[in-house]
Amino acid sequence: MDDITQTDRGKRTSHPQISVVLSFYNEEMVLGELIRRLRQVFQPLCKDEIISGYELIFVNDASTDGSLEILLEESKREKDIVIINMSRNFGVSECVLAGMQHARGDAVIYLDADLQDPPELIPKLIDEWQKDEEVEVVYTSRTSREGEHPIKLFVTKWGYRFIHSIADIELPVDSGDFKLLSRTAVNELLKLQEKKPYVRGLISWIGFKQKQVFYDREQRYDGRKYTKFPILSRRVLYGYLDRALISFSDAPLKLALFLGFFVSFGAFFYIVIVVIQKIMGWYVPGWPAIMATMLFLGGIQLITLGFLGLYINTIFHEVKRRPNYIIKNIIRPPES
Repeated sequence: MDDITQTDRGKRTSHPQISVVLSFYNEEMVLGELIRRLRQVFQPLCKDEIISGYELIFVNDASTDGSLEILLEESKREKDIVIINMSRNFGVSECVLAGMQHARGDAVIYLDADLQDPPELIPKLIDEWQKDEEVEVVYTSRTSREGEHPIKLFVTKWGYRFIHSIADIELPVDSGDFKLLSRTAVNELLKLQEKKPYVRGLISWIGFKQKQVFYDREQRYDGRKYTKFPILSRRVLYGYLDRALISFSDAPLKLALFLGFFVSFGAFFYIVIVVIQKIMGWYVPGWPAIMATMLFLGGIQLITLGFLGLYINTIFHEVKRRPNYIIKNIIRPPES
């Protein structure tokens, strides 16, 4: 691990070094164009002395295509590429944190590697960060999303808003994985050792002054119409439940508690009514009503146990203290 000294807040350098972290898996159709556009963005910034330098950190999440070969070839042309190879496929959040752990910049920008997040927006993020020394995070919010399935857009929109409404912290809606973090924010983020990290939520949790930038998200460059992570896939659903919903809210547990009280009170009054009917001679046995009640109560119990199980599973992963990722090797430019 590289030792990086944390600078005092307010002592921001006028010509910062910028690190860009890109987590990817099987993106051989995109990497060449991505690197070309990133260099087109950063080389003028260096020439105009807006920044002192940059590094492009590609975190390879155990790709099985020719992505690594493309990066190795591109690294021979310019000494600006760092390659972090993971020991196996760990996931986007884990790879982003691995990239931040080994970033050397005064600020770290991370974005998706599929070119849906335009690199040309990076100078705007740097400018918003530099002109206000109190700003430690510049995050982006999407005003439109090209090339996304309407069902995914609908589910994602209301999924964000649901998390926002029940979370213990302020979570910006329509904000994805395209952000600039100062060295201060990165250092504080890396102190957190949560299993199954929800990076978007953790960045909000650490606080500091944060600035919002709006942009239009583009469609995938490689021609695929929709994302590699379908909205109803196991990975997306589990990630939503384990990382976003459970990590930043105890609302499901409180909901189960209130629902239990509500059903209990309803059952109590129903028993009173049954007793009165029995005394008055109006009681008529009803098998359908009994079965409906049993199934309803059984469903409530299973839902409650499911919520409890999610939280217990999170505790289970936390106490094992396994590392979030294992790095196979790191390839840096020779002079680094």
